[in-house]
Amino acid sequence: MEGKIIIGVCVLEKKVKCGSEAFSAPMGQILDRLRAFGEFEVVIFGDKLILEDPVERWPLCDCLIAFYSTGYPLEKAEAYAALRKPYLVNELEQQHLLHDRRKVYERLEMFGIPVPRYALVNREVPNQELDYFVEEEDYVEVHGNRFWKPFVEKPVDGDNHSIMIYYPSSAGGGMKELFRKVGNRSSEFHPEVRRVRREGSYIYEEFMPTGGTDVKVYTVGPEYAHAEARKSPVVDGVVMRNHDGKEVRYPVLLTPAEKQMAREVCIAFRQLVCGFDLLRSEGRSYVCDVNGWSFVKNSYKYYDDAACVLRKMFLEARAPHLSSTIPPVLPWKINEPVQPCEGLTRQGSGIIGTFGQAEELRCVIAIIRHGDRTPKQKVKLKVTEEKLLNLMLKYNGGKPRSETKLKSAVQLQDLLDATRMLVPRARSDRESDSEAEDIEHAEKLRQVKAVLEEGGHFSGIYRKVQLKPLKWIKVAKSNGEGEEERPVEALMVLKYGGVLTHAGRKQAEELGRYFRNNMYPGEGTGLLRLHSTYRHDLKIYSSDEGRVQMSAAAFAKGLLDLEGQLTPILVSLVSKDSSMLDGLDSASTEIEAAKFMLNEIITSAGKTTQYNGFSKCPWMADGAGLPDNASELLPKLMDLTKKVTEQVKLLAMEEDEKLTETSVYDVIPPYDQAKALGKTNIDVDRIAAGLPCGSEGFLLMFARWRKLERDLYNERKERFDITQIPDVYDSCKYDLLHNAHLNLDGLDELFKVAQLLADGVIPNEYGINPKQKLKIGSKIARRLLGKILIDLRNTREEAIYVAGLKSKQEQQSNMNDAEKDYSEEHHTCYGEIRSCGSTSDKSLDQDDEDDRETKYRLDPKYANVRTPDRHVRTRLYFTSESHIHSLMNALRYCNLDESLQGEDSVISDSALERLYKTRELDYMSYIVLRMFENTEVALEDPKRFRIEMTFSRGADLSPLEMNDSEAALLHQEHTLPIMGPERLQEVGSYLTLEKMERMIRPFAMPAEDFPPPTTPQGFSGYFSKSASVLERLVNLWPFHKYGNANGGKK
Repeated sequence: MEGKIIIGVCVLEKKVKCGSEAFSAPMGQILDRLRAFGEFEVVIFGDKLILEDPVERWPLCDCLIAFYSTGYPLEKAEAYAALRKPYLVNELEQQHLLHDRRKVYERLEMFGIPVPRYALVNREVPNQELDYFVEEEDYVEVHGNRFWKPFVEKPVDGDNHSIMIYYPSSAGGGMKELFRKVGNRSSEFHPEVRRVRREGSYIYEEFMPTGGTDVKVYTVGPEYAHAEARKSPVVDGVVMRNHDGKEVRYPVLLTPAEKQMAREVCIAFRQLVCGFDLLRSEGRSYVCDVNGWSFVKNSYKYYDDAACVLRKMFLEARAPHLSSTIPPVLPWKINEPVQPCEGLTRQGSGIIGTFGQAEELRCVIAIIRHGDRTPKQKVKLKVTEEKLLNLMLKYNGGKPRSETKLKSAVQLQDLLDATRMLVPRARSDRESDSEAEDIEHAEKLRQVKAVLEEGGHFSGIYRKVQLKPLKWIKVAKSNGEGEEERPVEALMVLKYGGVLTHAGRKQAEELGRYFRNNMYPGEGTGLLRLHSTYRHDLKIYSSDEGRVQMSAAAFAKGLLDLEGQLTPILVSLVSKDSSMLDGLDSASTEIEAAKFMLNEIITSAGKTTQYNGFSKCPWMADGAGLPDNASELLPKLMDLTKKVTEQVKLLAMEEDEKLTETSVYDVIPPYDQAKALGKTNIDVDRIAAGLPCGSEGFLLMFARWRKLERDLYNERKERFDITQIPDVYDSCKYDLLHNAHLNLDGLDELFKVAQLLADGVIPNEYGINPKQKLKIGSKIARRLLGKILIDLRNTREEAIYVAGLKSKQEQQSNMNDAEKDYSEEHHTCYGEIRSCGSTSDKSLDQDDEDDRETKYRLDPKYANVRTPDRHVRTRLYFTSESHIHSLMNALRYCNLDESLQGEDSVISDSALERLYKTRELDYMSYIVLRMFENTEVALEDPKRFRIEMTFSRGADLSPLEMNDSEAALLHQEHTLPIMGPERLQEVGSYLTLEKMERMIRPFAMPAEDFPPPTTPQGFSGYFSKSASVLERLVNLWPFHKYGNANGGKK
């Protein structure tokens, strides 16, 4: 053994497992490789020696591997190192820092390494009150530094892995606890926990949205870093495992900036072998934890690299006269077992297009309506009560002429308290017309109280109140100096309802699963793998409405096969963009004009719609789709509405009597809206008790129907309001689906009449003819259309860039060996590093998040993936009915614009006819654009990129239809099936990206009005390194004592 370098392994035995079996402990794998070089003797100290014997009896060694784990005597190891002075892979004194998260963050900041925004709360004793710490409903404040929910709470003790994430009331509230893996779980959601811990000292930091994926980085020396992605425990807490029971992780490429961070972490903590956690959020990267000694699990390639790098370190430290050149064939390669696959099914990487060429899916863009909801409601009443006027002044800053909006739990609780004091304890019988207004006012206050009490507590998503001052008087100031204004009357507007039902959550989740299995040809369940490996570039956008946000979260749950509550998924994966997906203000004038014209058509005598000249294209006529006898159906609609309202009134009176005596809710607890956020089944107990499904009681159900009756027909003016037809239809469909057990006589007949009218009214509210539809649609969907074009453009530019890199690779592979070696050694390493660094710096300064995020990639050298350079961009936009109709109208009628005269529509004539017959784009209806790249044609050929468009009518099956067993079963679950996708183009037609852009651009927001776009950056070097480069890098890079801040980066 003379002449060999002795490597001492002074760690607890649980950290070293040697043996020939596949995938034994990483330490054993690497030590076996070091022995195979023939230059080292490995001496394992063992637990008995480490724990019981004095350091003077410990074996001598040249190089020492020593690191802390639970029960390890770190001070004893320090004494040994001071006595024998071996070369330390990881310095021992610095390992004390890793036990205190405060010191870790302090050290990271000292070296300029980005960390999340954070603040410290230090307590000397449990539950100590601190004057600098403030906790409110939706934020904590530390030394004046405010952290809005969601925020993260970490114990300062680095060995305490109980980390909490607190969610805002606007997303449903609650807390998720992260912990060390226990079985198949690494986190747990607690919807009832809303207050932070106070028994110790904690770090509070800003929650960083990462798209549901975490990155773990492993260094071996300052110039080598390996990174792996895994599903984040923040999302659902379920550990994704392969068939061997191992957690599934995927190697990913670090950006140049991240490689420099890895180098700095290594140097800052003086831990050459070191693991740390990286958060990638909104185009930037942050270090949120440093773990110390860590090795990658289950990667033979990593074991090879780590052994080679450690060998070079040891030789330079203790035998610099020996050559550290890596032999042509690594000594352990001969008998190396084959690495098993990960056990995730995958059905190939490409599909055969309809034109005979191999095509690759590059982009999926979907615009999706929210799921089944409760009817939207609004209560308006004028208030003069001093308690309510004072409440308005309290929350509007004391300004007598300013309105205020009440949405938070504290605000709504104040309003409820005031309303409870104002509502009469018993209803007085109406004795004369003079008392009618007072009685109606009391009834509306009672309705406000019922709405506010609904659910047991406030989630802040579905209820909001506006108070607008109407009248003022001058009063003397309280100090007697002059006068001031004081409001004496205000308009209270309470908006509620529109809540995503259990059926809506189920629909959205099922549609997510359908997309996972059907929208990604050749991937199947491998979509999950695409996402985890950063080959799936996913962004989910939602409007500001709670039902839309929750639909997006439920869809993501199905798409990515997540588990658990929706609140963590919503916060982690869904971005709100109300400017793109909310509101009709941009076309309000045109919509009002369309409604006026529509009213004239319906209420005029005779034939409703004139199809003269449009027999082949009936959708071109004014008011297309309206029933011919619409004016005759209106009185029938009114009579049937009154019939249903009267029945619900009787049920409400019975409920009120019961509540006066013994509350039925003593037996059946109140509907808890927050706990229902994850439910996908019916409320069996409430239905068995004869109550309405969901959160609505009979009082609110009666208020809903009575308002429809009053608003549908103005008896004084003898005039119908056709804008109420969709609301009547909405209520009918909801009660037929969710409250069929109440057996309301005439409801099914009312539904048939309302559906006939609504099928004509709803599409025509967005324009009574194609040109008006195009004008309104292009105004409402202008920003969304612009964003879709940016998505397609970015995908095309990225695909072209990657194709260019692959072409360059193929050219380089044909070079002779001498040229190849020279090129790799002198250009690939340093040249790539410089170019990567410059593009990274550039990209970090850009505002276009879609361009920035394209730099995250799978590392093809380490991945057990058949097509490592495959990359699919998915953009999901969740919105409301108005935006689905508007976008569809812009797409199907775009060729009617004067600038595009003579152009064919992007939608075929047969699809136009199907759309005309479709009428309703119901809950979970969607429009999908998929872009395919034909890699067999030239880059400049317009046919390189093809657009395929499909749409679904959503859940438009009538609740009266139960023709098959599946429909009947779903009806029992209060759920309607979602119709499958239908083509918007003829089979065999070819819509190029070039034509799509030309046809849509006139109606889309220009790219220059968005954040400045850039060509996707950060690709340099990601696909150009050959398998042999890593071995050559060991010889080229400076290590340890020769390292400096400006050295080369991996």
